Order: sequence, then structure tokens, then C-alpha cells
Amino acid sequence: MPLRVGLVAGEASGDTLGAALIKAMLPLAPDAQFFGIAGPKMHAAGCEIWEPAESLAVMGLFEVLRDLPRLWKLRARIRRQFLAAKLDVFVGIDAPEFNLRLARDLRAAGIPTVQYVSPQVWAWRQSRVHGMARSVDLVLCLLPFEKRFYGTQGVAAEFVGHPLADAIPLQVDRGRARAELNLAEDAKVVALLPGSRRGEVARLARDIAATARWLARERPPLRFIAPMASAATREIFAEVLQRVAPEVEVQLLDGQAQTALIAADVALVASGTASLEAALCKRPMVVVYRLGAMSAWLIRRLNLVKSKFFSQPNLLADRRVVGEYFQEQIVPASIGAELLMWLDDSGRRAILEQEFMGIHVELKRDASARAAQAIVALLKARRPPPAGSP
Repeated sequence: MPLRVGLVAGEASGDTLGAALIKAMLPLAPDAQFFGIAGPKMHAAGCEIWEPAESLAVMGLFEVLRDLPRLWKLRARIRRQFLAAKLDVFVGIDAPEFNLRLARDLRAAGIPTVQYVSPQVWAWRQSRVHGMARSVDLVLCLLPFEKRFYGTQGVAAEFVGHPLADAIPLQVDRGRARAELNLAEDAKVVALLPGSRRGEVARLARDIAATARWLARERPPLRFIAPMASAATREIFAEVLQRVAPEVEVQLLDGQAQTALIAADVALVASGTASLEAALCKRPMVVVYRLGAMSAWLIRRLNLVKSKFFSQPNLLADRRVVGEYFQEQIVPASIGAELLMWLDDSGRRAILEQEFMGIHVELKRDASARAAQAIVALLKARRPPPAGSP
């Protein structure tokens, strides 16, 4: 019987992780079958799509409410399909709010369950870890401190490293990246990354456009490039740029986030994977994070956040190595001044690049292969011994 693997990946980042995981699992289980909620990269790697990954692209505490009925129906349908398919293992890739409840139901039915990418239980709503212990047999962690956290909570976890650290070379070629984007070698370039989700871009676009306008006035020779995750986010960002900063020329790119970060001198990025990608490209940055007003109020009112930082470079360094700004802290002049500091202070920039190199080395572990090996090892440990064995 072929190995039957159920997958649920949230959004573009989950699709990338899932595709790499499938490719790493096939040498270990050549006849494996993959199906579930997936994106185009996972489909190209051999996954049958039952629902597109973008269906899970929802963020924010209150923002998700309008989508709850749809998500509940979708989860119930996928659960029925997974049970009918007689899964050997379920792997939830990110999207914890959707995946952990699904994993609990599947685990109750006797199916081994894995969560690939830890939710940020170490940062906020730590009580969720008790639910995770009931939902999953194994958590595959991308960041080293996550495994240490789970070790104190009695949850099985493995640190596999981060696939981005494997994909990005330790030494990047800025000259080549600039040539690809038709940027002069001596230009001073700022990369603007407003996020990958439509809601995220809609909340941050005005802040980022206003910061670009402030920078352009302070340093007219600056060049701006902005990699867009999708046609929808490009449309949102372009409209806000035209309204808020019509005098600022911004080169909009279709994708090419990594190339843009390598080509840039500094970056203004939305919190999330982009901040880690910027660090792995060894680029100074400022990180911004904005939620809907009600979500932000509730998080503060209930004191839900336990972590000192929210940006991945600061979390990994366990100190403030780059600026991070949340909600009303997002002031164009403050952010712009910090970006100019990184442009002007070559000594401080060199120290930061060494910090980022250390992070890169720690995370570069052939993550997809380690994740695949951990899943196969879990299944072998769960498999009953052959009849007649001692």
C-alpha cells in the first residue's frame, strides 16, 4: 500500500514549505500519495489539490470572524475526505488555527498528526500549548528556541532548521541581483515589502507609502523597489502609492522578493517571514506590524503577548538588533530616520551583517530533509511490529 499523506498548507509560504517537504519525502517513500489543501508549488511537486491554499489566507482576531462559517464548513469537509482516504499521516503546514483542531479530530480517529511550523505559542496565548499536546504527535520547529519551549511543556518537537536558510546562499551576490533589476551598482536602494496577504497590505500600504515619501524628500537620489506577492496585493499597493506618494517613483516587481532584498541597501518589511528573509540576505531593516484596531486593543487589554519582540531577527538574537514598530508606533519620520541610519553607518551595518550570518548558519540544516525524516521516523515508531517478532 502506498503511503497516504494528508496535507493542509496555508497561503504562499505554506505552499513553498509543502512543495519542498513532498520532494524530500519521495526518496524515502517513492510511492507516497499526497492530497489536501495546497497551492501551485505543492501541486507541481505531486500533491492533489482538494482546496487552494489561499482559502486559508485570513489574519487577525476580529477579521477572521466573518470567515468562520466558511472555514468551519471547509474543515468539516476536509476531515471527512481525509477519513475516507484512510490517511497514514496528517501534516498541517502553518495555519495553526485551522490545522490544530483538524489534527485533534484526526488523531482521535487514530491517525498520526504533525504540525510543521510551530504557532507562536511561546509569544502569546501560551495556554494553547495544552491543546497542541492533545492534537499533535510531533511539532516540526523552524526556529531553535521553539524546541526548547516545547521541551518545558512535554510536547514532542524537533528543530529541523528553516528552508529559507537552505535556499539562500551564505554569501549573496548584490551585483548580480542589481543587474537583474536594472539597478545601478552605485544606487542607494530601499526595498519595500508590505506583506503577502491582501488584508496585511491594505493595513500597511499607507504607512509604507508615507515612509517612502518622507525618505524621498530627505534623500532625493534614493531608489525604491517593491516586490509584490500577487496581482491583488500589487493593485492595492499601487493605488495607495498613487494616492499617498504620487511623486515617488517605486519600481513594482512581480514576486522576486529575494532578488529585491539582495539588491537593496536597506529594507522596510512587514513582520513575518519577510523579516527573516531580509536577515538571511544580510540586509538592515525596519519591521512593521499593524493589526485591525479591535484586534490590537484586545491583545493589549488581555495581555496576550508574552514575548519581548515580534520580528524574527530580534527573536532569534534575543535582543533588539533591528527596529520594530507596532500600531501607533509606526511613524514615517521615525522609521525613515532609522533606515537612513543604516544607510549611513557602515560600521554598525557590518556588525549587523555578522549577526545575521550567525543566524543563517544556525538555521541552515537541510530543513525539508530533516522534516521528512522526522515524519517517516514517527510512522515507523507507530507501526506495530511484524507478526511473530519477539
